[in-house]
Amino acid sequence: MTLRTLLASTAIVAAGAMGLAAPAAAAQDTTKACLITKTDINPFFVKMKEGATAKAEELGVELSTFAGKVDGDHETQVQAVESCIAAGAKGILITASDTKAITDVVKQARDQGVLVIALDTPLEPIDAADATFATDNFKAGELIGQWAAATLGDKAADAKIALLDLSPSAPSVDVLRDQGFLKGFGIDIKDEKKIGDEDDPRIVGHDVTAGNEEGGRTAMENLLQKDPDINVVYTINEPSAAGAYEALKSFGKTEGVLIVSVDGGCPGVKNVEEGVIGATSQQYPLDMASKGIEAIAQFAEDGTVPQPSEGLDFFDTGVNLVTDKAVDGVESIDVKEGTDRCWG
Repeated sequence: MTLRTLLASTAIVAAGAMGLAAPAAAAQDTTKACLITKTDINPFFVKMKEGATAKAEELGVELSTFAGKVDGDHETQVQAVESCIAAGAKGILITASDTKAITDVVKQARDQGVLVIALDTPLEPIDAADATFATDNFKAGELIGQWAAATLGDKAADAKIALLDLSPSAPSVDVLRDQGFLKGFGIDIKDEKKIGDEDDPRIVGHDVTAGNEEGGRTAMENLLQKDPDINVVYTINEPSAAGAYEALKSFGKTEGVLIVSVDGGCPGVKNVEEGVIGATSQQYPLDMASKGIEAIAQFAEDGTVPQPSEGLDFFDTGVNLVTDKAVDGVESIDVKEGTDRCWG
Protein backbone atom coordinates (compact mmCIF):
# COMPACT_ATOMS: atom_id res chain seq x y z
CA MET A 1 0.00 0.00 0.00
CA THR A 2 1.42 3.38 -1.01
CA LEU A 3 1.04 5.70 1.90
CA ARG A 4 1.83 9.10 0.41
CA THR A 5 -1.45 9.55 -1.40
CA LEU A 6 -5.11 9.09 -0.80
CA LEU A 7 -5.38 7.32 -4.13
CA ALA A 8 -3.78 4.28 -2.53
CA SER A 9 -5.94 4.33 0.57
CA THR A 10 -9.14 2.49 1.24
CA ALA A 11 -12.24 4.51 0.43
CA ILE A 12 -15.66 3.65 1.74
CA VAL A 13 -18.68 5.60 0.61
CA ALA A 14 -22.33 5.11 1.45
CA ALA A 15 -24.21 3.25 -1.30
CA GLY A 16 -26.37 6.27 -2.10
CA ALA A 17 -23.31 8.40 -2.86
CA MET A 18 -21.31 5.87 -4.88
CA GLY A 19 -22.69 5.84 -8.43
CA LEU A 20 -21.11 7.73 -11.27
CA ALA A 21 -24.35 9.65 -11.68
CA ALA A 22 -24.37 10.86 -8.05
CA PRO A 23 -25.13 14.59 -7.83
CA ALA A 24 -22.14 16.86 -7.23
CA ALA A 25 -23.83 18.25 -4.12
CA ALA A 26 -24.08 14.78 -2.60
CA ALA A 27 -20.37 14.21 -3.18
CA GLN A 28 -19.56 17.55 -1.57
CA ASP A 29 -21.74 16.74 1.43
CA THR A 30 -20.05 13.41 2.11
CA THR A 31 -18.07 13.48 5.36
CA LYS A 32 -14.47 12.39 4.86
CA ALA A 33 -12.48 10.70 7.61
CA CYS A 34 -9.06 9.10 7.96
CA LEU A 35 -7.76 6.23 10.06
CA ILE A 36 -3.98 6.18 10.59
CA THR A 37 -2.54 3.16 12.43
CA LYS A 38 0.98 2.13 13.39
CA THR A 39 0.99 -0.87 11.03
CA ASP A 40 -1.54 -2.77 8.92
CA ILE A 41 -0.41 -6.27 9.95
CA ASN A 42 -0.80 -6.29 13.74
CA PRO A 43 -4.19 -7.95 14.46
CA PHE A 44 -5.02 -5.11 16.85
CA PHE A 45 -4.90 -2.56 14.06
CA VAL A 46 -6.58 -4.93 11.62
CA LYS A 47 -9.54 -5.09 14.00
CA MET A 48 -9.43 -1.32 14.47
CA LYS A 49 -9.67 -0.89 10.69
CA GLU A 50 -12.55 -3.36 10.59
CA GLY A 51 -14.47 -1.38 13.20
CA ALA A 52 -13.89 1.93 11.44
CA THR A 53 -14.80 0.47 8.06
CA ALA A 54 -18.07 -1.05 9.24
CA LYS A 55 -19.17 2.12 11.03
CA ALA A 56 -18.19 4.30 8.06
CA GLU A 57 -20.32 2.17 5.76
CA GLU A 58 -23.22 2.40 8.21
CA LEU A 59 -23.04 6.20 8.56
CA GLY A 60 -22.14 7.09 4.97
CA VAL A 61 -18.68 8.36 5.84
CA GLU A 62 -15.91 8.24 3.22
CA LEU A 63 -12.98 6.59 5.00
CA SER A 64 -9.34 6.58 3.91
CA THR A 65 -6.90 4.35 5.79
CA PHE A 66 -3.14 4.58 6.22
CA ALA A 67 -0.52 2.66 8.18
CA GLY A 68 3.17 2.82 8.94
CA LYS A 69 5.48 0.31 7.32
CA VAL A 70 6.53 -0.90 10.76
CA ASP A 71 5.66 0.05 14.33
CA GLY A 72 7.58 3.26 14.94
CA ASP A 73 7.33 4.60 11.38
CA HIS A 74 6.66 8.21 12.32
CA GLU A 75 7.41 9.85 8.98
CA THR A 76 4.79 7.85 7.10
CA GLN A 77 2.20 8.90 9.67
CA VAL A 78 3.13 12.55 9.22
CA GLN A 79 2.68 12.18 5.45
CA ALA A 80 -0.69 10.53 6.04
CA VAL A 81 -1.94 13.42 8.19
CA GLU A 82 -0.81 15.88 5.53
CA SER A 83 -2.68 13.90 2.87
CA CYS A 84 -5.84 13.88 4.99
CA ILE A 85 -5.68 17.65 5.45
CA ALA A 86 -5.21 18.17 1.70
CA ALA A 87 -8.15 15.87 0.91
CA GLY A 88 -10.53 17.84 3.13
CA ALA A 89 -11.01 15.23 5.85
CA LYS A 90 -13.40 16.31 8.59
CA GLY A 91 -11.77 14.03 11.15
CA ILE A 92 -8.65 11.94 11.72
CA LEU A 93 -8.31 8.88 13.94
CA ILE A 94 -4.67 8.11 14.75
CA THR A 95 -2.61 5.66 16.77
CA ALA A 96 0.65 7.57 16.85
CA SER A 97 4.05 5.89 16.68
CA ASP A 98 5.78 8.94 18.14
CA THR A 99 3.30 10.61 20.49
CA LYS A 100 5.46 13.69 21.00
CA ALA A 101 6.74 14.39 17.49
CA ILE A 102 3.37 13.90 15.78
CA THR A 103 1.85 16.88 17.62
CA ASP A 104 3.18 19.48 15.15
CA VAL A 105 1.32 18.06 12.16
CA VAL A 106 -1.71 17.32 14.34
CA LYS A 107 -1.82 21.02 15.23
CA GLN A 108 -1.80 21.84 11.52
CA ALA A 109 -4.84 19.59 11.07
CA ARG A 110 -6.71 21.08 14.01
CA ASP A 111 -5.91 24.61 12.82
CA GLN A 112 -7.67 23.66 9.58
CA GLY A 113 -10.80 22.64 11.50
CA VAL A 114 -10.12 18.90 11.45
CA LEU A 115 -11.23 16.88 14.49
CA VAL A 116 -8.30 14.72 15.65
CA ILE A 117 -8.95 11.74 17.90
CA ALA A 118 -6.09 9.65 19.28
CA LEU A 119 -6.97 5.96 19.42
CA ASP A 120 -5.37 3.66 22.02
CA THR A 121 -2.22 5.78 22.36
CA PRO A 122 -2.61 9.27 23.92
CA LEU A 123 -0.59 12.09 22.42
CA GLU A 124 1.86 13.98 24.60
CA PRO A 125 0.43 16.18 25.92
CA ILE A 126 -2.92 14.43 25.77
CA ASP A 127 -4.72 17.66 24.84
CA ALA A 128 -2.71 17.87 21.62
CA ALA A 129 -5.64 15.87 20.22
CA ASP A 130 -9.27 16.92 20.51
CA ALA A 131 -10.09 13.64 22.24
CA THR A 132 -8.62 10.23 23.07
CA PHE A 133 -10.52 6.94 22.84
CA ALA A 134 -8.46 4.30 24.56
CA THR A 135 -8.02 1.45 26.92
CA ASP A 136 -6.96 2.61 30.36
CA ASN A 137 -3.43 1.41 29.57
CA PHE A 138 -2.10 2.14 33.04
CA LYS A 139 -4.89 0.00 34.50
CA ALA A 140 -4.18 -2.71 31.92
CA GLY A 141 -0.59 -2.87 33.12
CA GLU A 142 -1.61 -2.65 36.75
CA LEU A 143 -3.96 -5.64 36.43
CA ILE A 144 -1.26 -7.96 35.08
CA GLY A 145 1.21 -6.66 37.69
CA GLN A 146 -1.24 -7.36 40.50
CA TRP A 147 -1.98 -10.81 39.09
CA ALA A 148 1.72 -11.70 38.78
CA ALA A 149 2.49 -10.56 42.34
CA ALA A 150 -0.50 -12.42 43.79
CA THR A 151 0.36 -15.55 41.82
CA LEU A 152 3.91 -15.56 43.18
CA GLY A 153 2.80 -14.76 46.72
CA ASP A 154 5.77 -14.55 49.09
CA LYS A 155 8.13 -15.34 46.20
CA ALA A 156 7.33 -11.95 44.67
CA ALA A 157 9.82 -10.40 47.09
CA ASP A 158 12.65 -12.23 45.29
CA ALA A 159 11.34 -12.00 41.73
CA LYS A 160 13.62 -11.35 38.78
CA ILE A 161 11.71 -9.25 36.30
CA ALA A 162 12.30 -8.62 32.60
CA LEU A 163 10.38 -5.80 30.93
CA LEU A 164 9.89 -6.06 27.17
CA ASP A 165 8.77 -2.62 26.03
CA LEU A 166 7.88 -1.18 22.64
CA SER A 167 10.40 1.28 21.22
CA PRO A 168 13.20 3.69 22.16
CA SER A 169 10.87 6.67 21.65
CA ALA A 170 8.66 5.29 24.47
CA PRO A 171 5.24 6.45 23.22
CA SER A 172 2.64 7.03 25.91
CA VAL A 173 1.07 3.57 25.61
CA ASP A 174 4.52 2.05 26.19
CA VAL A 175 5.10 4.08 29.35
CA LEU A 176 1.59 3.59 30.74
CA ARG A 177 1.60 -0.20 30.47
CA ASP A 178 5.16 -0.58 31.77
CA GLN A 179 4.60 1.72 34.74
CA GLY A 180 1.17 0.26 35.48
CA PHE A 181 2.66 -3.23 35.60
CA LEU A 182 5.41 -2.19 37.99
CA LYS A 183 3.01 -0.38 40.28
CA GLY A 184 0.66 -3.37 40.26
CA PHE A 185 3.56 -5.62 41.17
CA GLY A 186 4.37 -3.38 44.13
CA ILE A 187 7.44 -1.57 42.83
CA ASP A 188 8.15 2.11 43.45
CA ILE A 189 7.93 3.60 39.97
CA LYS A 190 9.48 6.99 40.83
CA ASP A 191 8.38 9.17 37.88
CA GLU A 192 5.37 7.41 36.36
CA LYS A 193 5.98 9.21 33.05
CA LYS A 194 9.42 7.68 32.59
CA ILE A 195 10.55 4.13 31.84
CA GLY A 196 13.68 2.83 33.54
CA ASP A 197 14.23 5.20 36.46
CA GLU A 198 13.29 2.57 39.06
CA ASP A 199 15.96 1.28 41.42
CA ASP A 200 14.25 -1.90 42.64
CA PRO A 201 16.81 -4.77 42.53
CA ARG A 202 14.15 -7.17 41.27
CA ILE A 203 14.23 -5.50 37.86
CA VAL A 204 16.76 -7.27 35.64
CA GLY A 205 16.28 -4.76 32.84
CA HIS A 206 14.27 -3.30 29.98
CA ASP A 207 14.58 -3.99 26.26
CA VAL A 208 12.48 -3.04 23.23
CA THR A 209 10.58 -5.33 20.87
CA ALA A 210 8.96 -3.16 18.15
CA GLY A 211 5.79 -4.93 19.25
CA ASN A 212 6.45 -8.06 17.20
CA GLU A 213 7.46 -11.66 17.75
CA GLU A 214 10.97 -11.34 16.41
CA GLY A 215 11.62 -8.33 18.60
CA GLY A 216 10.23 -10.16 21.62
CA ARG A 217 12.55 -13.08 21.00
CA THR A 218 15.63 -10.87 20.63
CA ALA A 219 14.82 -8.75 23.68
CA MET A 220 14.24 -11.84 25.81
CA GLU A 221 17.52 -13.36 24.66
CA ASN A 222 19.35 -10.15 25.57
CA LEU A 223 17.90 -10.06 29.07
CA LEU A 224 18.47 -13.78 29.69
CA GLN A 225 22.14 -13.21 28.94
CA LYS A 226 22.07 -10.55 31.64
CA ASP A 227 20.36 -12.87 34.14
CA PRO A 228 19.35 -16.45 33.23
CA ASP A 229 17.15 -16.72 36.33
CA ILE A 230 14.43 -14.31 35.19
CA ASN A 231 11.06 -15.62 36.38
CA VAL A 232 8.63 -12.77 35.53
CA VAL A 233 8.32 -11.32 32.03
CA TYR A 234 6.21 -8.27 31.26
CA THR A 235 5.53 -7.72 27.55
CA ILE A 236 4.03 -4.69 25.81
CA ASN A 237 1.77 -6.93 23.70
CA GLU A 238 1.02 -10.55 22.82
CA PRO A 239 3.16 -10.89 19.67
CA SER A 240 6.21 -9.88 21.75
CA ALA A 241 5.07 -12.31 24.46
CA ALA A 242 5.03 -15.15 21.91
CA GLY A 243 8.59 -14.25 20.90
CA ALA A 244 9.71 -14.11 24.52
CA TYR A 245 8.30 -17.58 25.10
CA GLU A 246 10.24 -18.96 22.11
CA ALA A 247 13.45 -17.47 23.51
CA LEU A 248 12.77 -18.97 26.94
CA LYS A 249 12.06 -22.30 25.27
CA SER A 250 15.36 -22.21 23.39
CA PHE A 251 17.14 -21.60 26.72
CA GLY A 252 15.17 -24.39 28.41
CA LYS A 253 13.64 -21.82 30.77
CA THR A 254 9.86 -22.06 30.24
CA GLU A 255 9.12 -23.80 33.55
CA GLY A 256 8.52 -21.48 36.48
CA VAL A 257 8.45 -18.28 34.41
CA LEU A 258 5.34 -16.07 34.40
CA ILE A 259 4.69 -14.14 31.17
CA VAL A 260 2.07 -11.40 31.27
CA SER A 261 0.89 -9.15 28.48
CA VAL A 262 -1.69 -6.72 27.11
CA ASP A 263 -3.95 -6.99 24.04
CA GLY A 264 -6.60 -9.70 24.24
CA GLY A 265 -6.36 -10.80 20.63
CA CYS A 266 -7.54 -14.32 19.81
CA PRO A 267 -3.98 -15.70 19.35
CA GLY A 268 -2.99 -14.17 22.69
CA VAL A 269 -6.02 -15.58 24.51
CA LYS A 270 -5.21 -18.97 22.96
CA ASN A 271 -1.72 -18.62 24.39
CA VAL A 272 -3.26 -17.98 27.82
CA GLU A 273 -5.29 -21.17 27.41
CA GLU A 274 -2.14 -23.11 26.46
CA GLY A 275 -0.07 -21.69 29.33
CA VAL A 276 2.32 -19.65 27.18
CA ILE A 277 0.98 -16.44 28.75
CA GLY A 278 -0.23 -16.50 32.34
CA ALA A 279 -2.61 -13.56 32.04
CA THR A 280 -3.34 -10.78 29.58
CA SER A 281 -5.30 -7.54 29.76
CA GLN A 282 -7.90 -7.51 26.99
CA GLN A 283 -8.72 -4.30 25.17
CA TYR A 284 -11.33 -3.60 22.51
CA PRO A 285 -9.93 -1.92 19.36
CA LEU A 286 -13.07 -2.37 17.26
CA ASP A 287 -15.03 -0.29 19.76
CA MET A 288 -12.36 2.43 19.80
CA ALA A 289 -12.44 2.88 16.05
CA SER A 290 -16.20 2.56 15.54
CA LYS A 291 -16.87 5.11 18.29
CA GLY A 292 -14.26 7.36 16.68
CA ILE A 293 -16.11 7.31 13.35
CA GLU A 294 -19.37 8.06 15.18
CA ALA A 295 -17.69 11.06 16.81
CA ILE A 296 -16.42 12.40 13.48
CA ALA A 297 -19.88 12.05 11.93
CA GLN A 298 -21.40 13.92 14.87
CA PHE A 299 -18.74 16.63 14.68
CA ALA A 300 -19.42 17.07 10.96
CA GLU A 301 -23.14 17.44 11.68
CA ASP A 302 -23.16 19.91 14.55
CA GLY A 303 -19.59 20.60 15.74
CA THR A 304 -19.86 18.44 18.87
CA VAL A 305 -16.44 17.43 20.27
CA PRO A 306 -16.44 14.14 22.22
CA GLN A 307 -15.94 14.34 25.98
CA PRO A 308 -13.82 12.12 28.26
CA SER A 309 -15.19 9.56 30.69
CA GLU A 310 -15.99 10.91 34.15
CA GLY A 311 -12.87 11.44 36.23
CA LEU A 312 -10.51 10.72 33.31
CA ASP A 313 -8.84 12.78 30.58
CA PHE A 314 -9.82 10.25 27.87
CA PHE A 315 -12.84 8.18 26.83
CA ASP A 316 -12.36 4.74 28.39
CA THR A 317 -13.21 1.87 26.02
CA GLY A 318 -12.74 -0.82 28.67
CA VAL A 319 -10.26 -3.51 29.77
CA ASN A 320 -10.54 -6.98 31.35
CA LEU A 321 -7.90 -9.32 32.78
CA VAL A 322 -8.07 -12.72 31.05
CA THR A 323 -6.74 -15.79 32.86
CA ASP A 324 -7.82 -19.27 33.88
CA LYS A 325 -5.81 -18.90 37.10
CA ALA A 326 -7.80 -16.29 38.98
CA VAL A 327 -6.36 -14.82 42.17
CA ASP A 328 -8.10 -13.20 45.13
CA GLY A 329 -8.41 -9.45 44.94
CA VAL A 330 -7.83 -9.12 41.17
CA GLU A 331 -10.98 -9.13 39.05
CA SER A 332 -10.71 -11.24 35.90
CA ILE A 333 -12.62 -13.11 33.22
CA ASP A 334 -11.80 -16.65 32.15
CA VAL A 335 -10.43 -17.81 28.81
CA LYS A 336 -13.87 -18.84 27.58
CA GLU A 337 -15.24 -15.32 27.99
CA GLY A 338 -11.98 -13.84 26.71
CA THR A 339 -12.33 -16.00 23.59
CA ASP A 340 -15.89 -14.82 23.07
CA ARG A 341 -14.68 -11.21 23.15
CA CYS A 342 -11.29 -11.53 21.42
CA TRP A 343 -10.25 -10.23 18.01
CA GLY A 344 -7.77 -11.09 15.28
